[in-house]
Amino acid sequence: MILLIDNYDSFVYNLARYVRELGETPLVRRHDTVSCADISALAPTHIIISPGPCTPDEAGISTEVVRQLGADIPLLGVCLGHQCIGAAYGADIVRAKRPMHGKTSRITHAGTGIFAEVPSPFFATRYHSLVIDPSSVPRELEVIATAEDGEIMAVRHCSHPIVGLQFHPESVLTEHGYRLIAAFLGLGADLPLQIGADTYRPLARDGDGTQRFGV
Repeated sequence: MILLIDNYDSFVYNLARYVRELGETPLVRRHDTVSCADISALAPTHIIISPGPCTPDEAGISTEVVRQLGADIPLLGVCLGHQCIGAAYGADIVRAKRPMHGKTSRITHAGTGIFAEVPSPFFATRYHSLVIDPSSVPRELEVIATAEDGEIMAVRHCSHPIVGLQFHPESVLTEHGYRLIAAFLGLGADLPLQIGADTYRPLARDGDGTQRFGV
């Protein structure tokens, strides 16, 4: 089971759909309805921290999940989730050079980790006004991708299975999004050329904030 922490953002549904279409089972919990102990009891194989409209300080348990569980459970942070990774290790989260809402940028990467099977550069969609300050990147984190404007687009932990993506791999305008999610999930490089983007749809939320998915 893949646990997605929902920072009250609709993009979490797209991430969950990608996970489902890649053959895994997504479970979505809102950031204020679950504790680290609850997550440990759920025993997810991977955790994805979603985008969101707020800052890491306002993202409920998201940053604490990175601190407490990231050493043992593979963790991917997307947009706000990426910023939570930076904040968890002491990086400053600051205003971007300019807001990037629905804009596509050329991303250059080091060809390591989840980018190993992705060409460089590639195009990805960005929805953010905050970034990790490059001058404050802690020694625990390595910058592995940047945008053409110089902003940090991806980091990874030097010794833990933690990766952050400032851009949105689940956006239809992002190239190789499925491949990036598949690489994080350890599914290998062999993917279908096309995966139906509308195969799965979100069902109603449970009372505890859980989002279920079905055909």
